[in-house]
Amino acid sequence: MIEATSCGGVVIFRGKILLLYKNYRNKYEGWVLPKGTVEEGEEHSETALREVQEETGVRATIIKYVGKSNYTFNVSNDVVNKDVHWYLMMADSYYSKPQREEYFMDSGYYKYHEAYHLLKFPNEKQILEQAYADYTDLRRHNQWGTKKYF
Repeated sequence: MIEATSCGGVVIFRGKILLLYKNYRNKYEGWVLPKGTVEEGEEHSETALREVQEETGVRATIIKYVGKSNYTFNVSNDVVNKDVHWYLMMADSYYSKPQREEYFMDSGYYKYHEAYHLLKFPNEKQILEQAYADYTDLRRHNQWGTKKYF
């Protein structure tokens, strides 16, 4: 078994969540949250910010750590056990540009219920639920970001 670690972000701007659409060789891969592999010497938070920027073109700010998800998948003659560390992040605009080299064909910001139903993987839906609950709690207490975005 191969152990792997990735980090990613639930990026929010004006209450909407950033998603990416992946399509590999015209095969539906689905809508996902931005995430990627930790590079040597990187902190988890650095990886999350770098991957969000690489995959979406978005410069985000980390608001807080949300939690960890875990899943396994098969690769040629082995199984990968992957931990993904997630951060709640704030963007400063609706701008996004999907990274074509990683087979992301579209990106955009969606209302919570739209994002929830678009996401392909149950573990990402669960992380979205937690992150959005944290976001609404911060908003309710006027602690979301340093500027008024809403």
